[in-house]
Amino acid sequence: MDTARADILAARHRLEDAGWVPRNADAFRHLPPPPAAVWLGEAPEATSTPCDAHPLSGAGWTLHPLGDTPQGRVDARWLDAADPAQRQELFAGLPLPTHPDGAMAPDTIAQHDAAPFTWVHRALCRRGLRLRIGGEHANSRGAAETVWIQLRHQPRSAVEAPMLVIDVQEGVHCVLVETHHREPVACEQPVVQNLHAHIRLGAGATLQHLRSVRPGAADQVAHHLQLQLGQGARYEQGLIATGGRYHLQRQEVGLAGERAQAHSAGLLLAAAANVEQQVRMLHTGERTHSTIETLALASGAARAVVNAHTRIAPHAADAEVRQRLTGVPTGGQPRLVLRPHLEIHHDQVQAAHGATWGALPEDALFYARQRGLDERSARGLIIEGMATALLSRALGDPQVIESLGLAGLLREVVAQHLSGDPAAPMAQPEAAHG
Repeated sequence: MDTARADILAARHRLEDAGWVPRNADAFRHLPPPPAAVWLGEAPEATSTPCDAHPLSGAGWTLHPLGDTPQGRVDARWLDAADPAQRQELFAGLPLPTHPDGAMAPDTIAQHDAAPFTWVHRALCRRGLRLRIGGEHANSRGAAETVWIQLRHQPRSAVEAPMLVIDVQEGVHCVLVETHHREPVACEQPVVQNLHAHIRLGAGATLQHLRSVRPGAADQVAHHLQLQLGQGARYEQGLIATGGRYHLQRQEVGLAGERAQAHSAGLLLAAAANVEQQVRMLHTGERTHSTIETLALASGAARAVVNAHTRIAPHAADAEVRQRLTGVPTGGQPRLVLRPHLEIHHDQVQAAHGATWGALPEDALFYARQRGLDERSARGLIIEGMATALLSRALGDPQVIESLGLAGLLREVVAQHLSGDPAAPMAQPEAAHG
């Protein structure tokens, strides 16, 4: 038996021993994930199609230049996880959910409650992409160039477990646009996707990361991002995520290097569908800073859940953390759950969190209507403004915002949300927990 096959079997054994995500798991209690059989492709619903949909023909990961901007130095390796040597290269240096003795590691990035997703992924993963973003080139003033790249992913099979590993070298500034878009059609092959991405920033590196994830109405999607930040590194993420049958966006950020900074901004839009964002910030380095901001919009019978958890370790002096979660129902009777949480083990910190839930401001709607806009256009204009402000605070540089074409993307997703996609599935009834 080759080592790749042995690793796959070992992952299945670990999953059997650990069991699937328990129904009383705090992080998943409001939107329980489908069972392990779905993610492994062993459940009938994971491969069945409700109509004569065309078979999937996606290319997986593809790398593209971003507009007319220079791409910079990017070393890319597409790897076959069924080949022993390539599988070893793909998974080299990546963390596992627990210590070898099975004990939970409180100051490591991998969290125990999502461990079953990791074992399912290792058992099913067949392809992955590793990127090494280097900074050998410099401009006339001696400063490192900005590397601009775009990653697109289209599913290759009905049940898949893609992998992405990105290493941003010391001192490099990178702008990355990552898209997962499925065009809405009357009949399409539903997808079950358990994606894992590992991003590591060297000392002084900066990554401005725009992620746009728009699954199909019947898709079941779970994306897991694990990030490690070196000394003085900075990570800025803007997430746009729309609902599906099941949609989880989970992000775990380890701020181990002194003065590391992370800013996560999420725009969630669920129209009669489900979406959940989980963000975990782990501060272990001194003088680190993190911010979590989310705007969740939901309508119909949708469920939108936001779990924000920031942990400041006992030795993380002078940490500064912020959390701000906002939920807005835009029609019907959706369920919005906002859960900010701080876990502080050091006295010398600055921390604040909050969550607000409510309708769009009536005065803003009134003034928009005074300009001659109809009700839907007025609501769209206000939501676009809120979303633009949210993502601008995360990505910062106005030039970057303009280069990414963010205004057009937000206009499109907000209009789609307010129109209420008739093909979107109704939210499943909430499961009871003991």
